[in-house]
Amino acid sequence: MKVTELLTLPALAGMNVIAGETGTDREVYTVNMMDAPDIIHFLKPNELLVTTAYHVKDKPHLLSSLVEAMANQGCAALGIKTGRFLTEIPEAVLVLANELSLPIIDLPHELSLGEIINYTLRGILDQRAAELAFAMETHKQFTDLIMRGKGIEKLLDHLSEMIGYRILLVDQYLKPLSRPISTSGIIPIIKKMRGAGFRFNKTKASSFSFTSLTNQQTYTIFPIYMDEKKFGYLTIAGEVKSSDNLLTLTIEQATNVISFALMKEHALKQHDRNIRNDFFLHFLDGNFSSQEEITNRAKEFSLRNEQAYICAVGKIDGPESTKSYTQLQRQADSIFQSLEDELHLSPHPIHLFTKGKKCILLYEVNEVSADVLQYVEASLKSLQKITASQFGCTISFGISTRSPSFLQTKNSYKEANDSLIEGGLAKKTEYIQSFRTKDIMELLRIIPEEDLKNFYFFALQGFSKIITEEEQSLLQTLSVYLETHCQISETAKRLFVHRNTVVYRLEKCEELLGKSLKDPETTLQIRLALRIKSLLNG
Repeated sequence: MKVTELLTLPALAGMNVIAGETGTDREVYTVNMMDAPDIIHFLKPNELLVTTAYHVKDKPHLLSSLVEAMANQGCAALGIKTGRFLTEIPEAVLVLANELSLPIIDLPHELSLGEIINYTLRGILDQRAAELAFAMETHKQFTDLIMRGKGIEKLLDHLSEMIGYRILLVDQYLKPLSRPISTSGIIPIIKKMRGAGFRFNKTKASSFSFTSLTNQQTYTIFPIYMDEKKFGYLTIAGEVKSSDNLLTLTIEQATNVISFALMKEHALKQHDRNIRNDFFLHFLDGNFSSQEEITNRAKEFSLRNEQAYICAVGKIDGPESTKSYTQLQRQADSIFQSLEDELHLSPHPIHLFTKGKKCILLYEVNEVSADVLQYVEASLKSLQKITASQFGCTISFGISTRSPSFLQTKNSYKEANDSLIEGGLAKKTEYIQSFRTKDIMELLRIIPEEDLKNFYFFALQGFSKIITEEEQSLLQTLSVYLETHCQISETAKRLFVHRNTVVYRLEKCEELLGKSLKDPETTLQIRLALRIKSLLNG
């Protein structure tokens, strides 16, 4: 109850402010009586102190110390029964009260201090009871809107009408959670703040305000908590003073209902996300019995088999040894949920799944072109920027080639994952690695060296029976012969030898191998063995 409201109580008629009128908007939470000179040590904020001034009747100048102490302590007002023990209040005290905006009230003679205290407390309690009833009714209205399925948008519209301010609901990353109707003035501010990397700190304060230098508009923020790490802010285009109890109560009841509604909505989204994710992981693991079952299930999640896709696989950069598995998984889940919310804003469908500490994105595309690939890379770069600004870490992606159907995205996932691994082997971070087909030498490098040696000696074991010089001559002839597509004349020309010499050497090779060089399987083994030889010697 404010001092001005206290003065309007019928039971306290006759109370007049004689100084400090500019402070009559101070809140009165409780009342105290001055029954000892050391009352200064027992003063509390928002307290109304009433006295007969008996203890200062002989030293009225002590009232100045009392007024100054009350102002410093944040007291509400000082009520004095003038004419009882104190004929008049010194002018210096009145001047000080005006300077400090601490109201001094002349108490009516016909009321005892006990009656004044009782009437004041009764007025405060009656007001609190009225505010509580109002809060319960307001909470019921907001709850009914949600229970009837009207949604958070209707609740915000209703709240905006009640308080007379435009409203926008944003998450902790300043992304709008409600449609920006009638809030066009807020959206540019939010975007600029996001672009500058501004983040509200999660505090326990009920609300706080700030003024935008762009449009000189004051905004009041009310935090909305959904769980330990996920929260949002109700942004109101106007200044809501904490002293305006009814307005603050109305908004707080709305934030409570919105909080529960968002928690429910988040739980339902998480449930749907888990079902969709389980399907895709089972698909990658080959746990379905038929393609028809896969395509039918995929349709439930808006994944059409006839649609073409490009797959991207992402992973958080950085060493994993600094955090536990649980910490890493929680971090990944938070980042991937935020990225999924961001992807929903894309004009083109993008499906996100998670597999451990990796995320899998399926971009719906129509054809392979430079524009399509640029679009995918631009989207991934945007996700990298969001991850860095919101979470303080980096993320890298591997991209596949185009998959003509959903059933073939299993191969696309492998391509994207291989690309991600390839970029990681180069010790890069925050990279986007596109898939490229490996040549035969790259594939051979993947095979353990011992296995390569075993294959080489198996394919060319007959050559171990001859001396090194002859072995080199025969293998060189055999290599050129295979490179020239088995053309004897061309082989002789490249080796600068007679044609009959080439024929003799090839016959010698067949004798050592015990196989015909006209056999495709034999020539394939020899080609691979010769590549392995150059790899091992290199």
